[in-house]
Amino acid sequence: MPKVRKAVIPVAGFGTRFLPATKSTPKEMMPLIDKPIIHYIVEEAVNSGIETIIFVTGRHKRAIEDYFDYYPELEQVLKKSGKEEEIEKLRQISNMAEFVYIRQKEQLGLGHAVLTAERLVGDEPFAVLLGDEVIKNKDYPGIRQLIDVYHQFGKSVIGTMEVPREDVSKYGIVAGKEVVDGIKLVEKLVEKPPVEEAPSTSAIIGRYVLTPDIFEALKKTPLGKGGELQLTDGLALLRNKEVIYSKDVEGLRHDTGNKIGYLEAILDFALEREDVREEFIKILMEKCKEIEKG
Repeated sequence: MPKVRKAVIPVAGFGTRFLPATKSTPKEMMPLIDKPIIHYIVEEAVNSGIETIIFVTGRHKRAIEDYFDYYPELEQVLKKSGKEEEIEKLRQISNMAEFVYIRQKEQLGLGHAVLTAERLVGDEPFAVLLGDEVIKNKDYPGIRQLIDVYHQFGKSVIGTMEVPREDVSKYGIVAGKEVVDGIKLVEKLVEKPPVEEAPSTSAIIGRYVLTPDIFEALKKTPLGKGGELQLTDGLALLRNKEVIYSKDVEGLRHDTGNKIGYLEAILDFALEREDVREEFIKILMEKCKEIEKG
């Protein structure tokens, strides 16, 4: 069975929910303390055995390319200051994986972004990680969990989580028969269904491992919700040809694509960091006291 060596990370979106900040800064480059969101996602992929990262970008996302490249001028400044450790940290970022970039000329949805990467992926299985979802699980990275399911069954795997029924219209929803604890044989996929029509409360999150057959399925998939090529619709078409599995991903998921999710992520990461935790807790306690006083 082919090894999952490549990951596609779509990052071409405008990030309109964070305007005006994202007018000039990609939302994926917004920091969680001192590392951008995209850094954590790449780390998850690399820690899962991924060797090549394929970014599907837009013309306004050059900062992502620069971040994962060498920065000789900065290294010279740091070297003069004797900051060899900082230089090594910067080099480690660039050396995490092989980074490849391709532009999505039109923003026509996640399915279109994945299809844009077809030539770079080739005829092999690959992972997809969305650029605004951070999954914390140091012992067992989220995408690694799906890769292991792929190696077990040899078919596409969708990452899922349970959500309240009132939230199903925000997600792609899957329904299926459980074959192993937490792993289902997918029987139905629906993109953002109305609450009363949702076949389950098992929501698709931003992690997938896909066979290359997805590309032909996407080419035959009509535009769906919002006039976009939806990956969920492409997977529904693929399911007519081959079985697909879903896996409940273990770990703490942060959806940094919205303001509250981003703030929650900052809070979580700050409380975990030894270098800022104590002072940060003091600040939080003081703010809570101020709120209580009105």
